[in-house]
Parts: sequence; C-alpha cells; structure tokens
Amino acid sequence: MKYFADKEETDLQKAEVNMSPLIDMTFLLLIFFMVTAVFVQESGVKVNKPRAATAEIAATENLLIALTKDGRIHYGGQEISSVQLPAIVKKAMQGKTQPVLIMADDGAPTGSLVRVIDLCRSGGAVEVNVAATREQP
Repeated sequence: MKYFADKEETDLQKAEVNMSPLIDMTFLLLIFFMVTAVFVQESGVKVNKPRAATAEIAATENLLIALTKDGRIHYGGQEISSVQLPAIVKKAMQGKTQPVLIMADDGAPTGSLVRVIDLCRSGGAVEVNVAATREQP
C-alpha cells in the first residue's frame, strides 16, 4: 500500500504548467496586432461636410486635409499655411499613390477649396477628392 502512495506523490510532484510558451504566444500576438492595426488618421478639426446624394465611400488610406469655414487649412491636428501644404503632400506621396481627401466645411469659400485642390496637385497628388455626407433618399 505504501508503494501506491509513493507513486501518487511522485506524479503530483511531476505535474507542472510551463508558462513560457503561453507568454511567448501572448507577445507574438501583441506584436502581430500592433503591426497589422490600421490607425485612423484624423484631420484635427471638426467640419460640417456638405450633403450629396451621389457620395461614395472613400478608400481607407487617404491623406486627410481639412478646410474650415474661415478658409484655414488643417493637417494632422495642426493648422498649416498654404505654403506648407505642397511640401506636406509631396512628403506623404513618396513612393505611394495615396489619394488626398479634403474635408471642406459646408460654409468654406469655393475659392479656398479650389486653392487647396491646386496646392495638393502641385505637391504631387494625382487623385484629390472632396468629402461629403451621403444623403438618404
């Protein structure tokens, strides 16, 4: 009878959980999700977009530029000048064909919007779009 008791004690002593693979797997999953995560880029200012019945859903990878009601240009949460805009677009376009999405306020002057489109194109943007809110029929 003592023989069985000794055997049970040795089986209990041998049973252990190795946490190393679990920790390794957790770190690998964390790295995987960090690398594949899509970070949402905001323009940095709230604008009231105009409504359009034919508005389409934009691609996920756009260079976002905001134009406020008073004609100020915002990129990446900061106000920028019209002189800086072509250089910012040129830097963002290095090796990419990323479309530019201008989020113009509904009350923004048309002349300011045309000037921003022109500055984006002079910075190397091939595709420049204007954001709108889709109207429900």
